[in-house]
Amino acid sequence: MSHMFDGVRIVGAGQATYAKKSDRSLQRLMYEAGSAALNSAGLSWKSVDGLAVTCFLLPPDNAPTVAEHLGLETRFMFQGLYGGASGIIGMAHAARAIRDGVCDVALIVAADSFDVAAHNETLDHFNGSIKEFMSPQGFGGANGMFALHTRLYMERHGATSEDFGRFCIALRENGLRNPNSLFKQPLTMEAYLNAKPIADPLRLYDCVMPCIGGDAIVLASEKIAAGLKGPSVRILAAEEIHNYPANDPYQVPGGWLGLQERLYSRAGVTPQQIDFAQVYDDYPVMSFIQLEGLGFCKPGTAHEFVRQHDLTTRGDFPVNTGGGQLSAGQAGASGGMIGVYEAVAQLLGQAGERQVKCRRGVVSGYGMIAYGRGLCSSAAILERVE
Repeated sequence: MSHMFDGVRIVGAGQATYAKKSDRSLQRLMYEAGSAALNSAGLSWKSVDGLAVTCFLLPPDNAPTVAEHLGLETRFMFQGLYGGASGIIGMAHAARAIRDGVCDVALIVAADSFDVAAHNETLDHFNGSIKEFMSPQGFGGANGMFALHTRLYMERHGATSEDFGRFCIALRENGLRNPNSLFKQPLTMEAYLNAKPIADPLRLYDCVMPCIGGDAIVLASEKIAAGLKGPSVRILAAEEIHNYPANDPYQVPGGWLGLQERLYSRAGVTPQQIDFAQVYDDYPVMSFIQLEGLGFCKPGTAHEFVRQHDLTTRGDFPVNTGGGQLSAGQAGASGGMIGVYEAVAQLLGQAGERQVKCRRGVVSGYGMIAYGRGLCSSAAILERVE
């Protein structure tokens, strides 16, 4: 079966070290993540002629000035404007450029240097609707907004705090096998339920820790990939959808229901043929909605799915095998790349102690929070090629 991205391979993945505090510049973080990804692929910086960048704190700089800092001459550029959906979207745009002969090797990189103060300041001015209509009312940032979604999901579908706790505990177990995770202690249900309240019903461990870090992958033409050692990864399908459903600001499902049919049809596989999922886990409730929207369970039943499946790296359906944002940390816009990095690392067999047996995986993204919900959703299905 032919696919939209035939002739393109993902050949490397890398991260910059995550930290709660650091004096590393944004460009340094991108260089570190990019270098790790290129080393993983067996390629040099000189081979890169395509660049996709996502970073909340980058302005007034932009993708061209990042290329200048990194010493790159590029024929393709992309700057992510879609929040946590940008990593997958940038990957897909770069893959089309390689497929069409625009460039040969593309670096997809995201990084940010966030702490709690920078995180809150950015959210207060994230877009016009938040700046003009929500921040002046003290809307409480993303925590307040997704507390409403969490409460609605609980009341509508019967999910409990323990269900969200099961999800967070599984991700923490995965994160403990990841040397780049910021959380180093196991999480118990007692600790989860007794954690500091943040925005009812959200508790401390339902919320990400803003941090400093970066993530990157490398795409190459099939011709170049054939000359490299080891396996590579192909993109079976990648989809994006925005403002779905339109004119319904407090609709919970997000865009994955709107892209699910195209995603699996173009990939030529079913959800039952997927070995793991890397979902955008800014809050457990949105991870539940992604598991539903990606076809692993029916809408409104993700809490039952979590009760019935082991989501750890030793389980029957691993989710967020590196700990995700909830246990590794959220490095700003790199929150939309951490899942992409982890999916590629798993499929390349480079995940170390957290490696799972896999041939195929799905990764999803979510971002650009506006009045009541995220406007941008993305997903991709990736497959290992020997």
